Amino acid sequence: MDYGHELVFGTFLTPDVENAERVIALAQLTEQVGLDLVTVQDHPYQPRLLDAWTLLSVIAAHTQSVSVSTNVANLPLRHPVVLARSVATLDRITGGRVELGLGAGGFLEAVAANAGPRLTAGESVEALEEAIAIIREVWAGGTGGIRLAGKHYTVAGAKRGPEPSHDVQIWLGAYKPRMLAITGRLADGWLPSSAYVPPEELPALNKLIDEAAVAAGREPSAVRRLYNVSGNFNGHGGFLQGGEDLWIDQLTELTLTEGMSTYILASDNPEDIRRFADLAPAVREAVAAARSTAAAAPAVNPAPGTAPAESAASTSPPFPSPAPSRGNFSVVPTPPPSAKRSGVQVLDESERPTGPALDPTRTYTPQQLAAGEHLVQVHDHLRAELEQIRDLVEQVAAGSLGVGAARNHINTMTMRQNNWTLGVYCETYCRLVTTHHSIEDAALFPRLRRADPTLTPVVDRLQAEHLIIHDVLEGVDKALVALVDGSGTIDTLRAAVDLLDDTLLSHLSYEERELVEPLARLGVM
Repeated sequence: MDYGHELVFGTFLTPDVENAERVIALAQLTEQVGLDLVTVQDHPYQPRLLDAWTLLSVIAAHTQSVSVSTNVANLPLRHPVVLARSVATLDRITGGRVELGLGAGGFLEAVAANAGPRLTAGESVEALEEAIAIIREVWAGGTGGIRLAGKHYTVAGAKRGPEPSHDVQIWLGAYKPRMLAITGRLADGWLPSSAYVPPEELPALNKLIDEAAVAAGREPSAVRRLYNVSGNFNGHGGFLQGGEDLWIDQLTELTLTEGMSTYILASDNPEDIRRFADLAPAVREAVAAARSTAAAAPAVNPAPGTAPAESAASTSPPFPSPAPSRGNFSVVPTPPPSAKRSGVQVLDESERPTGPALDPTRTYTPQQLAAGEHLVQVHDHLRAELEQIRDLVEQVAAGSLGVGAARNHINTMTMRQNNWTLGVYCETYCRLVTTHHSIEDAALFPRLRRADPTLTPVVDRLQAEHLIIHDVLEGVDKALVALVDGSGTIDTLRAAVDLLDDTLLSHLSYEERELVEPLARLGVM
């Protein structure tokens, strides 16, 4: 779906602390070649990266017309009142050249290590929703104090202002259903990265945003669709892997079929930035021509009982068929990534057994739904730890962290300490939340077998995969050791982490698919 937004093109620069002058020069180049927007990542816990807001202020001072934004701001370490005033201040100084890319904070352990709040993934999403309300109240101006009492932020009489120079947009970096729902309800834009959401996954996630917007009484077009993209002008096929003509065709198609209207190039290569700027006008022209043709075309009513033909120009995959009815069961399992990182496969996903199908007529209490949701939250924590491992490896590659320190850090992570057994989490959760349940000393899986014998094949398979994942983790450890003694390389370590990524994310998705409903239905935690 084309939402009709004007096209915007920009850059996503690495705020490398060792090359601050170069980062500023690349921002100036972004403006000089005619691009619209400069963005930088915000990881306040990472000393090898420049502070995002300080850097954006300097970039704004060294440019005249280009807009600037975080991509995206780390909310847990940026208090919403202070963040709102920082944005408004810079926007007033620059005459309206600031937007706010905002995220819930992906590296939760790193946030906590730097005196930030220790939140679960679910809590960080709750905090984000509260923060958006506070930020908008600060920007609203006028008299009277702000009074918002939330679970994570309470504002009791804070003064409004300053007002920004223009209507600052809030763009959310969102990937999971809960965050996508907030995007549809509250945000001005959705800002994913092609590395995490490839083009073929955009329709399903756009659909979730659209549905949330409609449910909130908004037009889906109220949410701008932005896209951090990376590619290779010398590539040979694939998404943005080829010459300028391929880039023009693919970006035009994404605009017309998926509504993406802001393309942000993740590159620190000046030549890439110049070539990206050169092709931007061609994309704008192609989109304008297609929109003009569509507007001039007469409406065609299909014959009774037939569906409209799909446009021959569209090569985008259709939206998925409606899912089977889930009754009031609202817990959504996290899907696995669509693409693998590693060429090695240690799990045969085709042999995974399945449990009983969900009964669409069954209803669930909020307490039951919370039991299923908790498993997703636990897994989100493990997914965040996986991202930390990737970050540690890149720190080793950049020479900012020793291999020994990285190995020690990985060994303190939950995924190593608990050896992939979720019983520890589930026992703790039961004691804290579902105290009306009888707490047994046995682990989760034996209880599931007893409660529903038809789950036994699934549980057996999950336990077998725990052992495989443990071995894959050991492979990461061996690759770290090999890097120290000189028998291995950083590429070997990256390959080991790629295999962990594939194996872990596949396993977590399978476990959620099979267990979130039984956990709720059986009251077994």
